[in-house]
Amino acid sequence: MQLDLNLLTALDALLEEGSVAGAAARLHVTAPAMSRSLGRIRKVTGDQILVRTGRHMTPTPRALAMRTEVHALVQQAQQLLSARTELDLAGLERVFTVRWHDALTTACGSAFVAAVHRQAPGVKIRLTFEPGHDTPELRRGEVDIASSAGPPSQPDIRHRLIGRDRIVLAVRPGHPLAEEPVTVERYLAADHVTVSRRGSLRDRVDEVVAALGHERRVIVSAPTTDTALQLARDADVVVAVPDAVTRSARHHLGLTTLPLPFDLPPASLHVLWHQRYDDDPAHAWLLSLATRTLQDLFTG
Repeated sequence: MQLDLNLLTALDALLEEGSVAGAAARLHVTAPAMSRSLGRIRKVTGDQILVRTGRHMTPTPRALAMRTEVHALVQQAQQLLSARTELDLAGLERVFTVRWHDALTTACGSAFVAAVHRQAPGVKIRLTFEPGHDTPELRRGEVDIASSAGPPSQPDIRHRLIGRDRIVLAVRPGHPLAEEPVTVERYLAADHVTVSRRGSLRDRVDEVVAALGHERRVIVSAPTTDTALQLARDADVVVAVPDAVTRSARHHLGLTTLPLPFDLPPASLHVLWHQRYDDDPAHAWLLSLATRTLQDLFTG
């Protein structure tokens, strides 16, 4: 049987988008054409690939098992066929997924997207928040560029240090903590908020406080930095945040910043990507643009 390799591209799009309509839009074909491709894929593989569950379509176990390999094969084919071509930003049509910490997206997401659109109007960007724990999405090709507080543990993940940011305290104007110099005792007597997507009431500040033989009073956990800063604006709570990364948001909310009363190592910011993109000119362009945008936070 002769195999149509175009089905591999269709299969990759179907597994990435999870719907016929989404895959059709991604590959710029009609929904009926993509539906026919799905039918041929089902016939070739002997598997349903996607099955309808209510209003959504769910991948079968076999589809989940082959997703990573299918995506890698399509990426390799694209790199092979485009290796000798010049990058045409004006004509580039591609979807990139950029996973940054929510504070980074708030601080410079608009500037980044605007810069991308100016140079490559056909490029689409998915901005997503970074997860609360390590995930294999970079390795699977589901995320093109990610942010991280530290270097990766996997050897196939590349990284670049953007900068190091000191941690400061943000409080509303008139907060009792701002009336006098911040001491450890006065800091511990305040109410605190942590930032955690998973709702943790502890972070690395608590580790330092515990090493000093103390415990601070955390009364609320916020899912994003922006939410935590709004809580600090509206209530007598204290939030510890990176200085440069959150400067614009704090200024917009009218918050006051104070120094920590003890030493805390600065927060590092890295960008991460998978080594499969090392020879991809389009990815290299996007990575360079993302790097410059993030570095502006530390020099602005």
